[in-house]
Amino acid sequence: MEILTKRWYLLAIACVINLCTGSIYAWSVFAGPKAAQLSQLLGHVVTAGDLSLAFSLANGLAPIPMVLGGFINDRAGPRVQIVLGGLLVAIGLWWAGTSESLLTLCISYGLIFCTGVGLTYSATVNNSIKFFPDHPGLAGGLATAAYGFCSVGVPPVAHLLIDAFGITEAFQILGVAFGIVIVVGGLLSQKCPKGFTVATENAAKGKVSGRQLNWTQMVRTTDFWLMLTLLLCGAITGMMIFSQTVGIATNQIGLSVSLATSAVAFLSLINTFGRLAAGAISDKLGQPLSLFFACLLTICGLLLLANCGKGSNFVFFTALVIIGFPFGAFLGIFPGYTAAAFETKFNGANYGIMFCGFALSGAIGPWLMNALAHKGDFFYSYISGICLAALGAVLAWVLKLRSTR
Repeated sequence: MEILTKRWYLLAIACVINLCTGSIYAWSVFAGPKAAQLSQLLGHVVTAGDLSLAFSLANGLAPIPMVLGGFINDRAGPRVQIVLGGLLVAIGLWWAGTSESLLTLCISYGLIFCTGVGLTYSATVNNSIKFFPDHPGLAGGLATAAYGFCSVGVPPVAHLLIDAFGITEAFQILGVAFGIVIVVGGLLSQKCPKGFTVATENAAKGKVSGRQLNWTQMVRTTDFWLMLTLLLCGAITGMMIFSQTVGIATNQIGLSVSLATSAVAFLSLINTFGRLAAGAISDKLGQPLSLFFACLLTICGLLLLANCGKGSNFVFFTALVIIGFPFGAFLGIFPGYTAAAFETKFNGANYGIMFCGFALSGAIGPWLMNALAHKGDFFYSYISGICLAALGAVLAWVLKLRSTR
């Protein structure tokens, strides 16, 4: 099969793999039942909050396997890396189901499962971008959107499995199922041929630096630090709202707990759509300009949210749309943007390092939201988010000017 046709099948395989890799988003469904199980086993009360260390560990360490996987992918291709990642995902989830202490849960879920997710995600996203130098935003957007869709699709499935079989079996069933899909997908994957290119207008537009930079050369450039700070600014604002969506909905808007929970799923769906749509848009407008508009949208959404009150349900959900879309845009655009700025040869490791900005936002965003909130009033939290988004807009415009020069 001709490579220009086959690359679309390989992209579809990468998306299917990421539909399983994003199972990390099902943690909120697992936490309560697992805490109840450990409470019974250990003879004292264990809460879902006590188990949050495993989830925080999985997210905080995510850049490490992504960077390591990037080195593997840049040299050997995605096949071995994805197969290894799939096996670790299966082992991690299986062991998490049988774990009888917080320590074993942290090792199984926070370390083994996290490593499998990082290796797999790094390989699928970066290999997809290498196959689509003419549509890096579309390829990166599709791959990351599939990963993000798990936040919508996997939790209800996990909930049904827990109700039907119990928490241990639910972990094990999902571990085996996801492991099989990822491993088979990895065996079907293919390394992008060396020097592969497509001479089109979009491919030319995506070129920013014209330099094949490895990670040590990349971190010495001004563009890298501008881009990393821009990603941090954009992701922190999204993480702030994601971490407190239920609290905002119940305390500020007055929604019921069930409707507030549905707002989280709604925001996740908009975020997923933003990854896909913004990635494709960036192929037309260019990455810096697309990110500039994303920052402006975030400011508008936060201003709207700051003016919401009791009963303003429609305005609240509208604000979630305006905030969720640009948050997804950052995740959809940055894989292709990193490749465009520093070229694709070393993009696996380069994007893994760039992703540290997003991982750091996962720690700063929720902390900042809680630090500035006061008795259910998030006004100052919104103001800080607006300031960060404004800084992001300035950085995006500077990067646009630098790319033009």
